[in-house]
Formats: sequence, C-alpha cells, structure tokens
Amino acid sequence: NGLRPEIWETFSERFGIHDLKEFYSSTEGNVSFMNIDGNPGACGRMPDWMNKPFRHVAFVKFDLETEMPVRGEDGFCLRAEDGEAGEVLGRIGADNRTRFDGYTDDKATNGKILHDVFEKGDMWFRTGDLMRKDARGYVYFVDRIGDTFRWKGENVATNEVGEAIARVKGVETANVYGIPVPGAEGKAGMAAITATPELDIAGLHQRLAERLPGYAIPVFLRVQKEPETTGTFKFRKLELVREGFDPAAVKDPLYVYNADNDAYEPLTGETYEKVCAGGIRF
Repeated sequence: NGLRPEIWETFSERFGIHDLKEFYSSTEGNVSFMNIDGNPGACGRMPDWMNKPFRHVAFVKFDLETEMPVRGEDGFCLRAEDGEAGEVLGRIGADNRTRFDGYTDDKATNGKILHDVFEKGDMWFRTGDLMRKDARGYVYFVDRIGDTFRWKGENVATNEVGEAIARVKGVETANVYGIPVPGAEGKAGMAAITATPELDIAGLHQRLAERLPGYAIPVFLRVQKEPETTGTFKFRKLELVREGFDPAAVKDPLYVYNADNDAYEPLTGETYEKVCAGGIRF
C-alpha cells in the first residue's frame, strides 16, 4: 500500500518483482479498492460491470475553494466524470461493509459525514481524498483535500506534480505544496526536493515543461539533504508552507524560476524583496 506511481515500474524491473498489487483503504473508513492485476500507478479498480458491489462508493465533483463537494440545482451532489478528480465518498449503512463507527470526538465524527448526497436522508463518509477513475475503471489517487491548490485560475494537484518531478533524472524525492506570494492570486507552487549531484537544477523547468502544463510547474524549489516525513513516512507540508520562500528564514538552498532565462536560479535576499514588493511577477 502506498507504492509511488513514479517508481512502480523502475522498482519492478530493478528487483525482478513483476506481480505487484496495490490497495486503498483506511482504518475508520468504509471505502476500499484493490488493484490485483498490477496496472502501474492504480490503487484499485471499479469497472462498470461491478457497479452493484460498489454501489456504496461514489466519486463526486469537488470545489477546491470551499473544499466541499459540488451540488446541483436540486441540492444533491454531482458525480464526477471518468478522468475527472473528485472526492471519494462511502455510503453509510448498518452492515459491516458500509458502517462508520466514528471517533471519540463527536465534532470530528460529524465532520466526516455528508448528508443528503443523492437523496434526502442519506449519509456518506467523506474520505478526504481526491481520486479519478478512468474509462476502464482503474482508480488513481490524486491528492489529499487541503493539499491541492489554485494557481493562475487552475487546480494544481500536488501529488501528481510531485510524481512528475520525481521522474526527472537526478531527483530522488519531491514534496510539492502551495505558498502565498504577496500580490498574487492563489498560491504559487513550491517543491522541496532531494537530489543527486547529476540533477541539472537550472534546466529542470524545461524537463518539467515536457510533462506538466505551465501553471502546474513549481515557481520555487527548495533543495533538502533529507526529505521531511512523518512517522508513517508521509511528507510533511504544513511546516514547509509556514517557512515559505524567505532565504533569511530557510537554511536549505532556494531557487526561483526566471522566465527570461527559462531556468531556475538561486533565490537571493534581493530577489526575495523584489518578489514581495511586486517587482517580479509570475
């Protein structure tokens, strides 16, 4: 569980493990998927011919501004289309497969329950995860709600951007997050990376332009010796967001994208002041 899509095939080839399976689940939740045929990057499969066994699972359209599912004119949630990222919900019922026992904290429990999703009186468990399902029914993890941000009027999924960066030769890990920039609408992308000496940082933007739309490419880079992770090996983001891109406050080397040279350049104190004063626009 949790095999990163960007290293799936490399891992398989390097260690000669060709029968890889993946799954998605949570201790308290009522939604789970399994990818038993080894389709790279997928955490499960929910094909149309299995709609009945999975009728308690739904992918719904999601609004990043309100961080809530989108509802139609009738007040009910709208289902996400194939290929569209949406929040995964699990209908709450009385049987073992669909029940949700909640937490010891009533407020936390109520925060995970969504009412009147597709009909009056129904209740659904909010996974807090954005996923997309392709036409063949394969399910792919996109991002945790709260990690995705908006930049230049577009939604940026940090997990997908991180996967793209980690595929570049010389990059070992990539932790992507959004940070506020004075005078700019939305949040600019920043990537905290660990890398080998062979990484061409200046030319990284050009490599990413081959894989990502312009709005999704990070504006800032932070090069760390070791990635900051939690006890369960998940990337820490909150602390990095708080530290921002001020070279006076961050000890790690920082870089900023220079559009004139189409390259990442060292972020100096002078450049930082220009950005904050609105002298440099992205």
